[in-house]
Amino acid sequence: MKAMLLAAGRGERLRPLTDHTPKPLLEVGGRTLIEWQIERLRRAGIRDFVINLAHLGARIEAFLGDGRRYDARFTFSHEPAGALETGGGIRHALHLFEGAPFVVANADVWIEYDFTRLPRLDGDLAHLLLVPNPAHHRGGDFALRAGRVANDEDARHTFAGVAVYSPALFESCAPGRFPLAPLLREAADRGLLGGQLFDGCWIDVGTPERLREAQLRVASLGA
Repeated sequence: MKAMLLAAGRGERLRPLTDHTPKPLLEVGGRTLIEWQIERLRRAGIRDFVINLAHLGARIEAFLGDGRRYDARFTFSHEPAGALETGGGIRHALHLFEGAPFVVANADVWIEYDFTRLPRLDGDLAHLLLVPNPAHHRGGDFALRAGRVANDEDARHTFAGVAVYSPALFESCAPGRFPLAPLLREAADRGLLGGQLFDGCWIDVGTPERLREAQLRVASLGA
């Protein structure tokens, strides 16, 4: 299975840090955020990566190279200025997955998750990793019952930015800029969205405060 790392975002809330350094290249414990994700996915046996790029994308590509030093293969999916949002970015790179399901993970999250726990899709359009709602997102995104993701208003959890997708989820989408959430909500309404809850350490590194939180977490682990 291939993996896509989402690395095209601007990181507005992390400015001025992200004015000259793309968010995935911010360091936690002496290693960049995107390298932590690559390492965890490599532990799960994934070697082929697609990485989408927009804001300061050339810096990410130059830093990572072709993947050989990570015992991996990198293919870069270049997007126009302003990027294509999550849905559009995945749709733009869809041809690189050759019709097979693939893992997608945000390059800018700190997560202590074993990616081998992600299942193969069995008729679903996607399988989402959900986490307990953090303080900055109390309302959550989706409900989860017996491994099925739903749009109910109660018992909600937060989407962790990690999932397995079938190319069929995007088959009706035209190229261009569009969000992912409406596709997921439609799949949930059709009963075609699986999921699991991860209650370990997950930090959405979207602000200087949460970057510091991740750095303190790594320091506490001695990583």
